[in-house]
Amino acid sequence: MASDLTLNESDHDQLVSGRSPWGGTSIRPPYKSLSDSFHIDVAVIGGGITGALAAEVLTARGLSVCIIDREQPGLGSTAASTAMLQWEIDRQLSELEEFYGFERASATYRRSVIAVHGLADLITTHGIACQFQPRSSLYITSGPTGAHELAYEYDLRRRAGLQGRLLEHPDLMAEFDIDRDGAILSPGSAEVDPLLLTWGLLDIGIKRGARLVNASAVRLHAGGAHVTIETDGPYEIEADNVVLATGYSMPGIDMPKLHRTLSSYAIATAPQAPETLWRDGLLLWEDTHPYLYARTTADHRIVAGGEDDETIDPQERDSKLPAKIAAIREKLRLIWPEADMRVDYAWCGTFGETVDGLPLIGPVPGVPRVYAAYGYGGNGITFSYMAAQMIGAMISGVRRDWFDDFALDRDGPPSKFTWEAEERIVTPPPLDVTQDGDIESVVPSSPVSSTS
Repeated sequence: MASDLTLNESDHDQLVSGRSPWGGTSIRPPYKSLSDSFHIDVAVIGGGITGALAAEVLTARGLSVCIIDREQPGLGSTAASTAMLQWEIDRQLSELEEFYGFERASATYRRSVIAVHGLADLITTHGIACQFQPRSSLYITSGPTGAHELAYEYDLRRRAGLQGRLLEHPDLMAEFDIDRDGAILSPGSAEVDPLLLTWGLLDIGIKRGARLVNASAVRLHAGGAHVTIETDGPYEIEADNVVLATGYSMPGIDMPKLHRTLSSYAIATAPQAPETLWRDGLLLWEDTHPYLYARTTADHRIVAGGEDDETIDPQERDSKLPAKIAAIREKLRLIWPEADMRVDYAWCGTFGETVDGLPLIGPVPGVPRVYAAYGYGGNGITFSYMAAQMIGAMISGVRRDWFDDFALDRDGPPSKFTWEAEERIVTPPPLDVTQDGDIESVVPSSPVSSTS
């Protein structure tokens, strides 16, 4: 039985705008126009971090692979990532326990830990030059009532076998000079430059024989032993299997109700004096709504982001960037007053999330031989690694029961846990964007640049 799937088109500047600090002057992978029709074992649609990870896994399994992207690989949603490779999920373990029970929730967290470790091993084994650094993360409570909830979360993590340490206010001040009522310090996370990682992975795939082609996949015709990919030109690609790795450029499939599209905002400061940065380069994550997260970079900048909202129109999203920059700067100042708050880069982008904070991975219902790899949420790159591993196994005929926990058509949390419940959280009004004179200068109208 044949099924057709039409893919939506979106340009990079619809997904992301502003400038991020990633990529530097590194050489991008060779990227050639589609010049013939051919057959391939697996076609990966999307050349960002998810597609690059999928190509690495599939070529390592000895499959012939092509990666299809209508624009320069990596310069879409990947370039907007803050690339904090955390195993801690957007939803606390206590929330996932309420959704799905302790055993399933804790198993999901442990698989996230395994994914970060696997990604770190992949980077070090291949010597990918992507500014990879192992990091611990610090999950910070934002108020006195949060300290009790944090203690419960810590106890659950201990039961699940997850490493970490609960810090109360005196310890947090003494060890890290952060003035909050409490935090959980957890080892096992990391940071990278997402563009350098993507290009390094694509280079590995290409050296194994993968083709990286410039084309727009506009329609899939799935039936029988293969999938036919129609492009915007005269050529077609016939594949035994297709992986959709289109990131936040939504495919023409019915996304599950537990998914929604949002916008997020981020900044990178001017380089800091190294001695003024917080200890150990921790990945910081504050439990405010909207949340704040922060990390450092190899050249001693602070990258901070958050302030997510439900804006999906690119022009409206971009118009909010100055106010969002001001809000992020103020939250960062409250956590780390020593920071030089001059902003060299600012960007915003469209992204997806799910109500349970988990990715959407696996067969696309009703479209045989087509797999989705959507690592949505704050764990995007971690989940992208997980998606690549899972789909590589599925294509090779390996099946595990726990794969269903991430399926597109999985049962979500009980009906009382809805987006409407999330929206009852009151978001404070944006700060006055005229308080600092350098904000407008870092909000260009051009798409995200990969050059610093």
